[in-house]
Amino acid sequence: MSLEAQNNWEKAYLGGGCFWCTEAVYQLLEGVKEVRSGYSGGSDLKPTYEKVSAGTTGHAEVIEVTFDPQVISFEKILEMFWKSHDPTTLNRQGYDEGTQYRSIILTTSEAQKKSAEISKTQTQKDFRDPIVTEIKKFETFYVAEPYHQDFYSLNPNYGYCQAIIKPKLLKLGLEPGIYTPK
Repeated sequence: MSLEAQNNWEKAYLGGGCFWCTEAVYQLLEGVKEVRSGYSGGSDLKPTYEKVSAGTTGHAEVIEVTFDPQVISFEKILEMFWKSHDPTTLNRQGYDEGTQYRSIILTTSEAQKKSAEISKTQTQKDFRDPIVTEIKKFETFYVAEPYHQDFYSLNPNYGYCQAIIKPKLLKLGLEPGIYTPK
């Protein structure tokens, strides 16, 4: 890929519960170039999995999605975000509970903020309960520890992957095969 093409790629920062789940979803989408798991939205300058899991950092487990907007739009990224988790549960996704599992969109520009707000309003009609997703200006992304990266593709037989991630991928109509990083 040429440097010029890479310079046109954009980033989205999304939290919808455990980052292993959201990472697995976005890695399978055409136009997504890279997905990294990490932490964002809080105040701790040196977050670790242990500190974020304790719920004391203010950070959420999020993913950084690098995508080619010529292939997949930010609006399509958001469309999958709403489908891939329950945005009506405050600080919880399934068995994962705490502010670190909150539904959050961290926007990198006014255009992203506007798109996120419009998308949230339009999506509300699909839910009986109010959407509680936080839309916040992106500040910093902290990459999670190496063992969290590409978790589903490297550990497809792990119990959590079989019980939670694989059914989620099937529900979304995504091939739950092994992802090969691009």
